[in-house]
Amino acid sequence: MINDQLLKSVNNLPVFPATVHRVSQVISDPDFSVDDLVNIIKYDQSITANVLRMCNSPYFGTRYKISSLREAVIYLGRTNILQIVYTAGTSRFYKRVRGYYWGATKLWEHSVGVALMSQILAKKIYSCEDSGFFTAGLLHDIGKVVLGEFVYESFQEIMHLVSRRGYSFLEAEQEIIGTNHAELGGEIASLWSFPKETRDAITYHHRPDLMEKGEDSIPWIIYLADQACMMMGIGGGVDSLAYRGLKEVVNKFNLRQRDFEKSIVLLLKDLDKAKELLDLVKNE
Repeated sequence: MINDQLLKSVNNLPVFPATVHRVSQVISDPDFSVDDLVNIIKYDQSITANVLRMCNSPYFGTRYKISSLREAVIYLGRTNILQIVYTAGTSRFYKRVRGYYWGATKLWEHSVGVALMSQILAKKIYSCEDSGFFTAGLLHDIGKVVLGEFVYESFQEIMHLVSRRGYSFLEAEQEIIGTNHAELGGEIASLWSFPKETRDAITYHHRPDLMEKGEDSIPWIIYLADQACMMMGIGGGVDSLAYRGLKEVVNKFNLRQRDFEKSIVLLLKDLDKAKELLDLVKNE
């Protein structure tokens, strides 16, 4: 059961930027107007600045400097502009996190890594570039933004269960605090009006095997991307090695070791080019 103090922290969390949701709605129309999109984005100065900044980064490979929002939207296209807007809108929540990480940048670095890896794996396994994978990867640990303070206060108790009694970090959170960061993240995504597939991906990103049978591709991809990033130490926190691995993920995707290793190489290349994305959150 979520205690009153935790519930208050969730309710005090700022609303997710309306600009991001409106951009997503407009882009869902295959005949969307570039001018309509520009007129939505331009009223959020922070997102506008970051769209231009990231558009001109090595990650997107522009050959000349793009200085207008309209030009950036045209150059980037539907998928890239949606990902940039989500990244710019989400980064503002990751400025300060205690409990799991020693600096503000680590959770953000991990979140961006999982988002990029989710995209790589989805393309490899499903031959698609659905932005839903990127969004869910970016937000999968949003529950840590709120729960971090409570983990910080109860850290010794949690680690006692992990190291002495064989709990996973997720189980220890549940035992000591009354909820875990994945479950709480799903609740936050619900408050922010994200679609069910995004909420499910966040809620079950450590235990996709607990989902009801049905369309569950996104949670499993997020799980696999999360495991890969923790294994590689990308933005690793104190909880990185304290989760249970799921053997069935190998059979589910029939992913060969060689394919997985190639995906990791692609991720490292993407992260090397994605400095502007990572720099959206700085240590304070």
